[in-house]
Parts: sequence; structure tokens; C-alpha cells
Amino acid sequence: MNRTTRLDLLLQPRPPSPLREVRDDGFERHGVRLLLKRDDLVHPELPGNKWRKLAPNLRAAVRGGHPGLVTFGGAYSNHLRATAAAGRLLGISTVGVVRGDELAGRPLNASLARCAADGMRLHFASRSEYRRKNEPEVRAALLAAAGVGDAYVIPEGGSNALALSGCAELGRELRGEADVVAVACGTGGTLAGLAAGLGPGGRALGVPVLAGGFLGAEIRSLQRQAFGGPAGDWTLAEGFHHGGYARVPAELEAFAAGFEARHGVPVERVYVAKLLWALTELTAAGAFPRGTTLAAVVTGAPEPSGPAQADSSR
Repeated sequence: MNRTTRLDLLLQPRPPSPLREVRDDGFERHGVRLLLKRDDLVHPELPGNKWRKLAPNLRAAVRGGHPGLVTFGGAYSNHLRATAAAGRLLGISTVGVVRGDELAGRPLNASLARCAADGMRLHFASRSEYRRKNEPEVRAALLAAAGVGDAYVIPEGGSNALALSGCAELGRELRGEADVVAVACGTGGTLAGLAAGLGPGGRALGVPVLAGGFLGAEIRSLQRQAFGGPAGDWTLAEGFHHGGYARVPAELEAFAAGFEARHGVPVERVYVAKLLWALTELTAAGAFPRGTTLAAVVTGAPEPSGPAQADSSR
């Protein structure tokens, strides 16, 4: 089976992911209705926003005749795992440039081990170089050191103009279904595309899972690249990162476990738990008028090995 045939099978049309109402007292007592957009069910190995972002990039890579894929991420990156899985499914080589050269001599954590098992070759970059990876000269040096040749380059988190076109379809699926559609944000690409797809009258809310307050500028830049300028109504709810990327303190773990027990929905800890926590807190604080319908996008499923350990370096 050639790569084009595999691509067609991998990217065959799929129905919209399920939209389910959950009856939760933390929302109902404030007159707010909560819906879950189960995008974690959109694909068995490339769930949620990883499917949405990667699909158009995979098409471009295969149709452009590139011999492989190269991308970037931290030691617990969902995006690295999804790219590795896509490479295995397509029969195409993958390289992951990983933040932190000190990790090169250590045993792989469960996340990176999964990448390696799926055939991804890992290249560990120093944290100082990694921070500057978007500078053309630094990126060229990183790619040369990784020996990627003419591989198709996908940015960290998969967020680029093509990815936004995939995420805009998520917004179109949710048009008219909710007053506010909320999603957790890492690099901002999902929110940027979602807001555009919701169209006039739709409102998107992003919950950053990283500290730093830099995401607004990133989203505006992505929308300029993809759409030529601002697209859709979106805002950010800062302050719910719980100490930084991949940090899952005990109170957040207890909250996620409680939500799972009440509703039978698996809660991914790094992104989805922080989203649901933020919506619960905002609802209690009166951020949403009574009668509001909220849709929370479930962008991924928990890792079989459990929540990621703390990685505050991103």
C-alpha cells in the first residue's frame, strides 16, 4: 500500500464528534448548561485537536513528496506522540526535536517511549536553542543537527495556517449549539481556528495551560497567517494553568477524578482538567449569565500511564 492510499484511508471523512450534555451541579445551580464536545473520539490514535491540526499538514507532506516529518515538543508533548503515531500509520519517517539536551542520557519517560515505539527518532536540543527555534538561523541549525534532510516541518503544537483550517471545521460543527465554546490552549492554534469557524455570533473562550500571558499575540499572528487578519470573537481566561505546563497538583487531580466519577467521562489532566476547572470557577464567579449554554471541547484522552509529571520549563 503506497503512502497516498494510506493517507486517503487515514484521512477519510469522519462524522462530527459527539456533543453531549452533562448535568453537573457546579453549573446547574448557577443556571448554566454544560455540553461536552467529545473531540477525543474523532480518531482512535490522533484524537481531538491533534487530528484537526495534523490532517491538512499530512496531506501537504505526502502530496509534496517529502520523505518524512519533523516537529518540535517537550518531554510530555501530546503533539509529538500524535505525529509519531501518524508516521507509523502512514509508513513515513518522523523526527522529534525535544526540548532539553540533558534528557538525552536518561531513560525515556512513558510519553517519549511511546514516540520511539512508533518509530520517531528523537533529537534532544538545549533549552536555550529550543527557546529560539523560531529564529530562521537557529531553526536551520537545529534541523541540520537533527539530520532531517527534506522532511516536512510541522511547528510545535502543530499550529500553523494549515492547522487552523482544520480547527475551523470544529467551529463550524458547533455553530448555533452554544453561547460560548471553550477550549484549553497550548500554542493557540485550536482557539484561533475554532473562533473563525464559529462565524458571526459565536464566542470562543480559551484557557491557557501555560503561564506567561503571551498567547494573545500568538493567536493574532496565526490568524493573520491563515485568514489575513482577525477572525471571530475570542477571549482568553488567564490564571488557570495550576503552576505551568503539565503540572497537575493534588487539588486538580481530585477535581478531575471527581468529574470522571460523576459523569463517566475520562478527563485528560494537562489540558482538559484545567479547562473544566476554569469553567467551574468562572461559572461560580458569575462570568456567565443564567441561561448560558457552554460547550467545552474535550481535545484528548488521558494517557494510559496516567497524568504527565511536572515539566515547568515550557
